[in-house]
Amino acid sequence: MKIVDISPEHENKYYCCLEEWSDEMKEAGDHKQRWYERMKDKGVRVKLAQDENDVIGGMIQYIPIEHSIFAGENLYAVLCIWVHGYKEGIGNFQKKGMGIALLKAAEEDCRELGTNGLVAWGLMIPAFMRASWFKRKGYKVADRSGIMRLLWKPFNEHAVRPRFIKREKKPPKGKDKVNITMFRNGWCPAMNLVYERTLRALKEFEEKVDLVQYDTVDREVLSEWGITDGLYIDGKEIRMGPPPSYNKIRKKIERRARHKKSNFIKQ
Repeated sequence: MKIVDISPEHENKYYCCLEEWSDEMKEAGDHKQRWYERMKDKGVRVKLAQDENDVIGGMIQYIPIEHSIFAGENLYAVLCIWVHGYKEGIGNFQKKGMGIALLKAAEEDCRELGTNGLVAWGLMIPAFMRASWFKRKGYKVADRSGIMRLLWKPFNEHAVRPRFIKREKKPPKGKDKVNITMFRNGWCPAMNLVYERTLRALKEFEEKVDLVQYDTVDREVLSEWGITDGLYIDGKEIRMGPPPSYNKIRKKIERRARHKKSNFIKQ
């Protein structure tokens, strides 16, 4: 195994999280590519894990925390670390040490860059990006939000504890139409998939909805709302992980549209 920096010939694999076989990744559009192009000059780093046959089976992406979805200073933040684990495509590369090697390489890189530590988020449930995995690698909990934990490994005594950016407010209900509000950052194809499915569903309800979109790469927008990626239908947050199907999103919009129509008739 070897760890390499991303290069132009690897970028398409990175954009689809090594899942070139996945129709869902195609459905997610080119938002991750556009995010990466915007972040290149802001310090985003991507490393890839290759096996003995030079097949890329894992990846890690991390960025200065000042440009991330968290709050902190002079730290780098891991947005995700992923080792391909499906039978489709290149096959299952998990349980071979790629994740450990990627995290170690990122830590060494960040030390060389002169940052004060590395930050990662993790879930308290047995799913992708488990908090327990990072804890076993020496990371400590810095902040909590629901089932999410913000973990970090400070490199020196100057490191300041990072934190989640807290939600400041949420979108309101629509008055006469259904208010659809979407917050999109772009770094995660799973979130982008929800965004694209919602846009498809809205085509059927164009005269019944008001659509508001926010680009949370804009730090001012992120700070104002405290929402990185989100879908709200008439002020109600729709769970985005795992990504809801197109039909589920469509039915939720349709239900609210019927409710609006019913209230209008009563009035």
